[in-house]
Amino acid sequence: MPDLIDGSEAVSVHGILNWILLLAIFSMITVIGNYLGYKHPMTDSLIGMGILSLITLAGVWMERELPFNVSSILYISVIGIILAFPGMPTSEFVLKYVSQVELLSIVTVFLAYVGIGMGKSWDEFKALGWRAIVITVLVIAATYYGAAIVAHIVLVLTGVPAA
Repeated sequence: MPDLIDGSEAVSVHGILNWILLLAIFSMITVIGNYLGYKHPMTDSLIGMGILSLITLAGVWMERELPFNVSSILYISVIGIILAFPGMPTSEFVLKYVSQVELLSIVTVFLAYVGIGMGKSWDEFKALGWRAIVITVLVIAATYYGAAIVAHIVLVLTGVPAA
């Protein structure tokens, strides 16, 4: 069986089927972890992961088919924001089910997948050297702190009390 996703395949039946397979496996593992770790109902979590998977598929398709040089992450984010935006007819449904999926359940499965991917290309990773590891850690930390600062500013501006 060929690699599931290398991020570069064109939109084709084969490419879409690979994405669907990857997202289905990812969703099932996340739902199980979500149930075991957080006691969320499996059916609600499964619907939430289905919504997230459909949004992901739409974003990946848009990246490959639209003539703009825009990352799928941007498309996925915009689609998610639009679907969950207050006043949209989809908002209540999307928020109800997606809120049943804990972030840590998703991150755990994602990091396992990344770890498997890294294991397959360990020689390439070693070739990057220690500087790449330091830069990676700094980028992740800066992204985290940047997001935390933005979130704090938004919470203060909206009057939400700090925890």
